[in-house]
Amino acid sequence: MRKILTLLSLVLATFVASAQQLPDVKVEDAQGKLVSVRSLAQGKPMIISYWSIACKPCIQELNAINDSLAEWREEADLVVVAVSVDDARLKASAKAIASSRGWEFVCVYDENQTLKRAMNVSLTPQSFVVDANGDIIYSHSGYTPGSEQLLFDKVVALKKKKK
Repeated sequence: MRKILTLLSLVLATFVASAQQLPDVKVEDAQGKLVSVRSLAQGKPMIISYWSIACKPCIQELNAINDSLAEWREEADLVVVAVSVDDARLKASAKAIASSRGWEFVCVYDENQTLKRAMNVSLTPQSFVVDANGDIIYSHSGYTPGSEQLLFDKVVALKKKKK
């Protein structure tokens, strides 16, 4: 019985550890090419924000991030990725919104919601901070004005921790 419990503990610990790592899932970029989510980080900290066209708080959060992005990039070398979870019927609308808003970050399209499931996202907006090693260090659901700053604060904390 003790061996079974020990084995079960090891399996569970392995599962929990792997659940905290950014999954290596391919999504479609704005040009329609499949890209690995991990490759988007380029060895830098990353903010990943899930959104859909029907989610007004999602778009508010992404607009707020975009408004702060130039300032953030001066302080920290980071990548921001907006992941649309709209299905194939709405993907064109999602691309049009991203383009018309002038978002200056990477937009990808998870029309089959493979990445969404792999990261256990149930509601939008949902945002994650991922360190340069691909470890998910922070997750936040919902949006209130100003909460985008908390995401950036987590990136800055990574920078300070690295020194």
